[in-house]
Formats: sequence, structure tokens, C-alpha cells
Amino acid sequence: MIPLPTSIESFRNIVHFVTAANAQSFTDAAEQLGISKSAIGKSISLLEQNLGTALFHRTTRKISLTTEGEAYLASCLIALETLQVAENTLRSKLTEPCGTIRIDMPAAFGRSVMMPILLDMAERFPHLRLTITFNDKVIDPLDIGFDLAIRFGALKDSADLVAKKLNEQHLVLCASPDYLARYGAPLGMEELRQHRCIMAWRGGSPLSWLLKNANQQDIRFNPTPFHQISDGDAMVDACVAGAGIIQFPESLLRPYVARGELVFILPELTPEPSELSIIWPRSRHLLPSVRFIVDELITLSKQNAFG
Repeated sequence: MIPLPTSIESFRNIVHFVTAANAQSFTDAAEQLGISKSAIGKSISLLEQNLGTALFHRTTRKISLTTEGEAYLASCLIALETLQVAENTLRSKLTEPCGTIRIDMPAAFGRSVMMPILLDMAERFPHLRLTITFNDKVIDPLDIGFDLAIRFGALKDSADLVAKKLNEQHLVLCASPDYLARYGAPLGMEELRQHRCIMAWRGGSPLSWLLKNANQQDIRFNPTPFHQISDGDAMVDACVAGAGIIQFPESLLRPYVARGELVFILPELTPEPSELSIIWPRSRHLLPSVRFIVDELITLSKQNAFG
């Protein structure tokens, strides 16, 4: 069970703290709340006493948050936003999603596939607000700053994260017609090593490719990178420009192939499908709006919207 404030006074102290932190002034906070400056000071002092830590640095001219105060403010804002969403829902009898949902997703896939879907949701439900970030990094459970995240690759539930598979994604090799005209098409895995391979750059090193070998086994393939790029969109742009060969989910490359800008190569090396998953923090109560987006994406996945 999540512990609740021990009294109405405790909750009032939290509201006073958030108001003072946002105003960066006890005086301005007191004016906003219609109480005295001394009442604000006493309220926050009681909160600090209960927490056993200082929340503000105080001088005669200004106040500023301590490191602990910044962390506590972030938690308070999430809690107050949750209460605000609940209040708005009850007051207006809304049956549609509302509030701000933070979603993190891979750059190329997020921009080309997920953005139109999410913006359509926001258009249909005007009380739904989105904070969207693009990030190709592996999810770090110790640094969770999102309500939902989209990621490629097999993911399992953990003590910190819940993962729900949306669909399977085929990883394919691709090059531009111009590149193939200049350098020729590789005829197999060994020839592929001699080509200009554009590799994703993560955490100070290139990411390997996953390919199927002659024994029909999926293996990690580590050619000498010709280019190393940390952004998915930039990798596709480089490939279209004739800079080299990439391995990407087929769903992202299909429009470029349809326009004749890219060509699929070496289909016999295509590995077993990878997974596209939606992830959320296990410790966080799933807000109705977050549940709505999860359900919508699962419904769309059954219609092969991401394939």
C-alpha cells in the first residue's frame, strides 16, 4: 500500500512547498495562496523537520532548492498532477483520456511511425497532452523518466518494468541504387564485411547486426564500421545518400524502397523477427490515460499498424 500523508496539515505543507519552489520566493508564494509569509516559512520548516532534510537554501535575498528539494519537488509534481487528472475527470465526467503523458521512443521509428498515431489520438481527445522524447538507448530501470516507452528487441517483465509485445519486426539490409551501382551488391556475409557498413553508435561503441548464417542460426555480425552514427534518422539519410549499407526494421525502410530510394539486399541473411514492445514502470500506478494509450497501441498492433 502506498503511504498517504498523515494529516491534512501534511498535505497542506506539500502544497506550500510546491508553490514556494515554483515561485522561488516565500513572499510570492504567500501572496498566491493568500496567507502570510511567516505561515509559509513555518509550514515548510515543519515539512523539512518531518522529512529530516533541508529542502531550500535560504539567504536574506532569495531561496533555492537543495538537491534533495529538487528530487522531492519532482515527486510532488507527479503526485499533484495525478490528483488533478482525477479531479478533472470527476468534475467534468470525462470518459476520454486527459492529462500529460510522457512517451519515449526510438528516433527514426518514433518520428515516422508512432508520431502520426499519437498525434491522431491527441486530435481525437483534446484533453490529452503528450510529452515526447526520442531516445535510442537501452532502458535503464534506475533512470525512469517516462510513463511509456517504445523499444525494439526482446524484453521481459522485471522488478522495475512491465513490457508488452506489440508485434514482430523484420531486420533487413538495405542500400541505395547509387551505392550498389558504384560498389556492387555483396553476394554473401563475407563479401558484406568488405562493404561500407553504417553502424549504430551507442554507449561509445558500434552496435552489432543480427544475421542468419549458412546453418540458419542467428549470429552477431560485427563488420568494421565505415560510418558510425548515433541517430536512426541520420543513418537512413546517409544510406539514401549512397554512403553505405544499413540494417533496420523493414517497416521503417518500406516507404523508401517503394519510392526507389533504397533496395533490400541479401534477404537470405534476414534473422528471426525482433520484437517491438511498449514498456512502463512497474512501480508507477497506471493512470487511466496511460492505460488508454496502451490499449490503443495493442489494438493497432493487431491491425498490423506497425508491421
